[in-house]
Amino acid sequence: MNTVIQAFDKIHRVVSFFSKQLKFDKYKKKFGRKLALTIEQTISLSVFKQKNNIATKKSVYEILEPNCSYKTMVVNMNRWARLAIVIIVFLMKINRNNQHLIKHIDSTDVPVCSFKNANAHKTMKNFAKFGKNSKGTFFGLKLHIITDLRQQLLAVKFTAGNVDDRAIVIPLSKDLVGLFVGDAGYVSKKLSQEFYQEHNRILLVKPRANMKKIMTKFQEKLYQTRMLIELNFRNLKMFCGLVTSLPRSAGGYLANYIYSLLAYQII
Repeated sequence: MNTVIQAFDKIHRVVSFFSKQLKFDKYKKKFGRKLALTIEQTISLSVFKQKNNIATKKSVYEILEPNCSYKTMVVNMNRWARLAIVIIVFLMKINRNNQHLIKHIDSTDVPVCSFKNANAHKTMKNFAKFGKNSKGTFFGLKLHIITDLRQQLLAVKFTAGNVDDRAIVIPLSKDLVGLFVGDAGYVSKKLSQEFYQEHNRILLVKPRANMKKIMTKFQEKLYQTRMLIELNFRNLKMFCGLVTSLPRSAGGYLANYIYSLLAYQII
């Protein structure tokens, strides 16, 4: 149990640091009864859940026994997810200040339930859609990200599962420069032309297998680095609990995704 407490305390120290830097005090109640859980404690509990890939909030409550009711903990976790977003944006700004010239862009499926339950699923029906990928059809969202050669997260966006990856490239890459590497899903002459900014940025997309296009040795080496962005997706899904079907509200789903990204960024 001491190891568990130490792990939570480590997360709490990191969250408290960002809370101070971003002046979260202004969100605390000035009058009336104090919160049963502080903002920092709530965010730390949420990050602890994701970092340890704990499936349910109930399990977190039983493991750490916070000084509040289970309902209070859940409500506050969903409530303060908006401040977790502030920390994520702050960290991405830091990453952008130290960004590598070479960047990768890609998306991954984020199912909200098993495929057989898709038509009966109601919780995320206003956000989730049927989408297709190399593994088949899924019902859920897509997570689009841009990372650099150091695997630093530079931009992130969630969309419905049926959104074309190419439609997200321009807004997702706003204010970013460099050499952007994408897979064959981003093949589009029009997109490449719109994306291009002389002496500023260019989009290099790996040709499809059936395309007659000659690659230079440099381009081939760049395409080989693209697997690095897959490590981000793997870690988010396997170690930070990105994919879930357990929340009982749309807010619970969105909070899970936010805390998963935060857990991946800060620990």
